[in-house]
Amino acid sequence: MELPSAGKQSRVLIVEDSQATSAFRTKPDVVHTMVDRGIAKFTGKATPAEAWRSLVSTGDVVGIKIYSLPGPNSGTRPSVVAAVVEGLLAAGLPAQNIVVWDKHAIDLRLAGFYELAERYGVRVASSTDEGYDSKIYYEASLLGNLLWGDFEFGQKGPGLGRRSYVSKLLTQQLTKIINVTPLLNHNSAGVSGNLYGLAVGSVDNVMRFESDPDRLASAVPEIYALAPLSDHVVLNIVDALICQYEGGERGLLHYSVALNQVRFSTDPVALDVLSMQ
Repeated sequence: MELPSAGKQSRVLIVEDSQATSAFRTKPDVVHTMVDRGIAKFTGKATPAEAWRSLVSTGDVVGIKIYSLPGPNSGTRPSVVAAVVEGLLAAGLPAQNIVVWDKHAIDLRLAGFYELAERYGVRVASSTDEGYDSKIYYEASLLGNLLWGDFEFGQKGPGLGRRSYVSKLLTQQLTKIINVTPLLNHNSAGVSGNLYGLAVGSVDNVMRFESDPDRLASAVPEIYALAPLSDHVVLNIVDALICQYEGGERGLLHYSVALNQVRFSTDPVALDVLSMQ
């Protein structure tokens, strides 16, 4: 099934298989087939390997951006990421050129992505641990309460707390980004989707926006539009195997329904709007 978004022409491809989950647990073999089918159909290529090579080259350093905070059942599911990794490897990308990443290492570890990286020989990275680029940032007048790990934390002087600096992972390492997000409610952003996930995962000093939906609605697309983020995104994938429709950003399966879908688009807005609907 393919859906257009409102306004300019955008394609959203949805692959659905009722056998993809059982009792909210994914079936990796079925998910792998869904991702292979989806990427080939979306790009119009004969094979998944050709499809991936139409988006990235073997010389690229590809960052698979996930949303791991809610854990392996309600965040981005490892089985979907594993299918993407296997597809990139089959397309000829060296394992060391594939980076599974999110903001915090502890979330990546608890969600099982260090184990996944070890299984395939790919890298796993925390954007916070990679440090922040002093020359590339998003600036807003709203002052932030700087936390440990923020670039300006502990510094003295006027104007501190107005900038959100981009991680060096994006400015100095990655050449392409594949965004893989869950279909998960967010009380302020509406959905923990493609725009929100990449924006807040790539910069520091974002707590200043989280408490106000209007501020968040302005900051998220403006951060996403920064060149090291939006210019490098080649594909957005929504892990819609399970939809959590209430309860915020924590995993709450009693507020969830199995949709058994994986969605593909180059348009993050189209996917996010469809997710909120």
